[in-house]
Amino acid sequence: MSSSWLDRNRNVVFSLLSVAAIGGATIFYLQQPEQKSIEILPVTPTATLVATATPVPPVSPTPAMLRVYITGAVVKSDVYVLPQGSIVKDVIEAAGGLMAEADPVRINQAQELKDQQHIHVPLLGEENPPPPIQDGQVVSSQANQTNSNSPGAAAETLINLNTATLEQLDQLPGIGPAIAQRIIDYRQNVGSFTSIEQITEVKGIGDATFEKIKPLITIE
Repeated sequence: MSSSWLDRNRNVVFSLLSVAAIGGATIFYLQQPEQKSIEILPVTPTATLVATATPVPPVSPTPAMLRVYITGAVVKSDVYVLPQGSIVKDVIEAAGGLMAEADPVRINQAQELKDQQHIHVPLLGEENPPPPIQDGQVVSSQANQTNSNSPGAAAETLINLNTATLEQLDQLPGIGPAIAQRIIDYRQNVGSFTSIEQITEVKGIGDATFEKIKPLITIE
């Protein structure tokens, strides 16, 4: 009997099952959470780090040292290397100091030194010593300053051939006013002296005269 009822109502049962399936599917779909849309954001460029070079401070050059030759009445005559700004007293101390026979009055110990300078410390009573400071300004002794026109005074001051006046040139041994004027005319017509030996090109100055004035002249 059950089989006959199912056969008679098969379509109805099938329709009910279909409606139930569709309804269940619909309920399941409606209960699903809402899917959020995916938002694509633009890529922000990353700032590039640029290495900044740190400036290096310039290196100050080391000042050149002075080479000074000292002779005469010191404990040890020799060449001494001293820093820039040194004075005559510094090289005397480097040479061991003055001897008991030294005549320090004839040297200005406060004078600043120059490179390749020759310092001579005279002995007491030394006759015809070389200029106390050569290749630089020579300091006159107190004794000779009282008589600046004497031949000994000329020996205490180097005379610059390129800047000396007629009166200064006239103080050199063997050079009178006439030859002094020729020296001035020479440097005006030919040009500045580039060496002290060049003075022999002036008329009236031979080898013998040059040897007398050689320790007393300079071009610097």
